[in-house]
Amino acid sequence: MTAFFIAENQKEEIMEPIILASSSPRRQDILKMLKIPFRVIIPNVDETLTSAIEIEEIPELLAREKVSAVIHSLPSYQEIPWVLGADTVIVYDNKVLGKPQDQSQAFEYLKMLQGNTHTVITALALYNGKKHETTSKVCKTKVTFAPMSDEEIQWYVDSGEWHGAAGGYRIQSLASCFIEKIEGSYSGVIGLPIFELYDILKQQGYSILE
Repeated sequence: MTAFFIAENQKEEIMEPIILASSSPRRQDILKMLKIPFRVIIPNVDETLTSAIEIEEIPELLAREKVSAVIHSLPSYQEIPWVLGADTVIVYDNKVLGKPQDQSQAFEYLKMLQGNTHTVITALALYNGKKHETTSKVCKTKVTFAPMSDEEIQWYVDSGEWHGAAGGYRIQSLASCFIEKIEGSYSGVIGLPIFELYDILKQQGYSILE
């Protein structure tokens, strides 16, 4: 499944389209905000975690695997200019909190996070078709939840925002009612750290300046 987006008033010849290896609407919104033309190809990647991998290495590994999966899904004769992959994990008490499977697990995750500080690790991987190489960057952010009552947790869970969200919450929505402090990158918690994205693009010779 692919989709193609060109930001309003953005001429395609100014910037080459980037393939985004992600179905995340939040990541797409950030690229649109930066007026970067892109198309979406959802990678077929097994995100099953293995204990043989250090927790902090998981996002970078998965981001690179997503890029590789997209590259290998395209015809060998097709020229591939840029592919961007990203992955985010929530780490608390040396455990990875993935996407809750149901309301009960979402409640469990938030019960664990309330009143505590956890780490959000987001990795970016960018394939440069001119150099035929993939580079990556990692962004770490500490997020502190205020203490929450069971009633507040249930209210948030009932909102449905936990669906498809690592750790069971989305910082840019209702969860912000309970987030006391952020140390690091807000956009990194959303899933695409803007500073690291700009930096990696600039290093690879891709300019977003008009």
